[in-house]
Amino acid sequence: MNFARLGFEQMLLRGFRNPRQQLQTQWMMTRRRWLASEATSPTSATAPASPAAPAAKKQPQSQVKPLPLAEERLESILSPIRTRIIRKKRLAIDELSALGFLNTRGYTTAEEYNLEDLQIALRQQNLYETKRFFSTDNLDVEQNVLFVAAKYPTSQQPREIFFFREGSVVFWNCSDIETNNVLSFLRSFERESYVSALVHGESEVMPYTYIPSTAVDVEGDLVAESSDFNVTSRAFFQNGKFFVTADTDSYLYKYTFSNAMAQSIKLGIWEATLDRYIDSIEHLTEDLKRGRRLRISRAAMLRKTGELFALRHVINLSSDLLDAPDFYWDREELEALYLQVCSYFSITRRTKVMNEKINHCVELAELVSHNLNDAHHIRLEWMIIILIMVEVGFEVLHFVSDHSDPHKMQVLPLAAPAATIPK
Repeated sequence: MNFARLGFEQMLLRGFRNPRQQLQTQWMMTRRRWLASEATSPTSATAPASPAAPAAKKQPQSQVKPLPLAEERLESILSPIRTRIIRKKRLAIDELSALGFLNTRGYTTAEEYNLEDLQIALRQQNLYETKRFFSTDNLDVEQNVLFVAAKYPTSQQPREIFFFREGSVVFWNCSDIETNNVLSFLRSFERESYVSALVHGESEVMPYTYIPSTAVDVEGDLVAESSDFNVTSRAFFQNGKFFVTADTDSYLYKYTFSNAMAQSIKLGIWEATLDRYIDSIEHLTEDLKRGRRLRISRAAMLRKTGELFALRHVINLSSDLLDAPDFYWDREELEALYLQVCSYFSITRRTKVMNEKINHCVELAELVSHNLNDAHHIRLEWMIIILIMVEVGFEVLHFVSDHSDPHKMQVLPLAAPAATIPK
């Protein structure tokens, strides 16, 4: 019976390439062979003779339905089930948590935060204490980073949060419940908030741990004692893990790590925005390829071009993706740490890829705009031609009507001849 079913499945697979009539013929032949094998099988030959025997002999014909089984197998072959691939980084985080590592979580929820009102609201809430509200600009024009710590500890290690004015927040040693509560609390101070699915989809989690001050040397290697200890040895980044001393004034190192992490998350948001933009104009390439009329108006294409240039502006001009921020200009140890973390997140390579994609989108937008402008100019020219033709038609009608009336009065000149004027 298994051999007969195997033959039926092979026949069904070949049937996709054979005509319908040939498929029916092969189906009938295979069914006859299968029924013959069922009739001559040992089970049917050794069955006891009884009045119920004829019914038992007909039972396989009514119960056995090989066609749905073959269709089910064929469907699994043609359309295999795809499973979501779990990121290895997430698995590493779970494994490191069991070894005593803490988690740093980063989110980008909006284009900008109102940090002044946020600081007042946190003070009224009386759950977090403002540690620093500082500026990363050398001119100290605007405080753009708010650093707070939880007043009520839940473990031996502190819980700290960095709020960046450009719409990013980084949590240090905060639970999922506390993180979600703070994100909900932030919505009142956001400008141009992002979609929740995009916020959680582009989030990032990194491990970190605290080490003694005497356990790190200048090169960033773990040692027992170090006589050359200075400020450069208080934190380092290695193999995707962040190591920092538990000093009270080590917030700059946490800020450096949080800054690079926030840059990567913000870049991820812009990458998702560019992907959605590419999907929205994909039908234009098909219209150009097929020679069809472009399914977009000139006003809509102008808005699309504006979105593209706005995205290019924030990536290359408003952000610090192309170069290290000025905050690290005179802080070499922090700059080295910042560049190392940025290299781990491949920020430079991702920025280059985004600029190349934007350049291709700009070329497509210019081509579509020129095509729409040409079509608009051609339409205006045809309108002018039609108006001229209408005017010429009216003139012809007037000319014909004037010459077709013989009793029309003649118009005499106003000035009489000089001979008729009396003296």
